[in-house]
Amino acid sequence: MSSALATTPFTVRKRLPAALDPALVPSHVAVIMDGNGRWARQRGLPRVMGHRAGVEALKRTLRLCGEWGVGALTAYAFSTENWSRPEEEVSFLMALFERVLEREIESLEKQQVRIRFLGDLEQLSERLQAQISDATARTAANEGIHLNLCTNYGGRRELVRAARHLAERAAAGALDPSSIDEELFAAELHTAGEVDPDLLIRTSGEQRLSNFLLWQLAYSELHITEVLWPDFNADHLQRAFLDYQGRRRRFGGLETVT
Repeated sequence: MSSALATTPFTVRKRLPAALDPALVPSHVAVIMDGNGRWARQRGLPRVMGHRAGVEALKRTLRLCGEWGVGALTAYAFSTENWSRPEEEVSFLMALFERVLEREIESLEKQQVRIRFLGDLEQLSERLQAQISDATARTAANEGIHLNLCTNYGGRRELVRAARHLAERAAAGALDPSSIDEELFAAELHTAGEVDPDLLIRTSGEQRLSNFLLWQLAYSELHITEVLWPDFNADHLQRAFLDYQGRRRRFGGLETVT
């Protein structure tokens, strides 16, 4: 999304590692948090223990991103395809969302985090939907880092949804089809109001987007790490930022030679 339409949260850089250039800290980081199940299996633990450890890794990453001056963190929490997992695991994940929201909302408020859940939320339980609505309202005016949790989210479904909304407006005579451009389309996405991610981090070594932010990641820099998500820490985040800061972002143009 163009910066003209995007909101930029207030951020304060604290304890930024000396190796990082403060002028080149990504303003929006997206993460595919992969490897929870493998982390648990390596330790002879149930998969659900990996998801619990993954929550701690997300909390750690959110805190670090806020301290290092990142404006927004968007995490792939639960995809539309994840419903095909064993019913016991899905039920645990839904209960985990509820417990974490209930336990962490006061801390998020104190840290001035603004939280949003992006996706088709109607498929979630009424209790979880109510918690999401409450958390969103309670943190809406916060001026710290934006935390976007993609929940029951699918990139293709998001694009179809946006196209359908624009088509409905055009059919009703409220929109001239010839006026549809990238900014108008982006305004219909779940991420409306955020700048597109500068950096995508994917853990566990997988090298695919997995139906995540297909529009928004068009020009994002990709950082793939073999580290499993529950083990992802400050050192790994710093390496991702150093990798990002070493890239030359031309957005399809040519580099200016001086």
